[in-house]
Amino acid sequence: MRYVFIINPVAGKGKGEEIIPKINEYFNGGNNYKVFVTEKQGHAQEIAKAEALTGEELRIFACGGEGTCFEVINGIIGYSNVSFGIIPCGSANDFLKYFGSKKHFLDLPSLINGQTIDIDLIKANEFYCINSCSVGMDAIVADRMRLFKRIPGISGNTAYKLALVKTFLGKIGVRLKIKIDGKPFGEKDCLFAVCANGPIYGGGFKSAPHANPMDNILDFTIIDKISKLKIPPLVKVYENGQHEGIDCCSMGRCTNMEIESENPMPVNLDGELIHRNKVEFQIAKKALKFILPEKIAAKILTK
Repeated sequence: MRYVFIINPVAGKGKGEEIIPKINEYFNGGNNYKVFVTEKQGHAQEIAKAEALTGEELRIFACGGEGTCFEVINGIIGYSNVSFGIIPCGSANDFLKYFGSKKHFLDLPSLINGQTIDIDLIKANEFYCINSCSVGMDAIVADRMRLFKRIPGISGNTAYKLALVKTFLGKIGVRLKIKIDGKPFGEKDCLFAVCANGPIYGGGFKSAPHANPMDNILDFTIIDKISKLKIPPLVKVYENGQHEGIDCCSMGRCTNMEIESENPMPVNLDGELIHRNKVEFQIAKKALKFILPEKIAAKILTK
């Protein structure tokens, strides 16, 4: 067994690099591990794939946030010799919230020696996602936030607020044609639509409260377009996962969800953004060997 740590140095304001001395101390000069620090976008995927191609039995750990995990997963998908783990150094790491406290994933001995479980993934066109995908208002805000962040002197928090205000002041809602498991769900104006493998995304919003990454099915939430005055009270309800049964909300489970729009739309894939006229989300059953810390594995595997 060999251990590979892929670290995003900018994740969590530098928290990723802080883990390197702890990794070196744990392995104490051994030759069965490697530490890589990413240098550019897409680098984590390149490293992960190159390591997977060796054919060795590997445990590869993404040390960063959602973006680092996304890249590593898309580098190792399809390689049965690789197990995947997360050391949460990002600002959210929402997927791990399904398993409880993130602190157990920061316990290096417990994680490195943890047990693997088979979990599902979302196949979104040519990409694979571990947690959640969405289109609509949240993806539009994220897309505009990227543009504001390019302005010198604009922090991430300020960029988010500016993007939110710009989106709210503009036209709300996107026209979507939706199919669920091959059957027409309708063509409608939506605030947003989410397809989820885990229950929480966006830094704490419980969009799909019943989602379980081990149940071989995806959960979806579709919020119809509503008046701007109704959005603020809905946000709190949605954040707490209490939106089930609300008139403007449709929820359910599926193995396939197709979304189409007349114009290219921003699509959120675990926090990464692409632009497409059409996107298809499919369940990829038991597609990833996921490493659970020893303290959490004991609880999950006895459920």
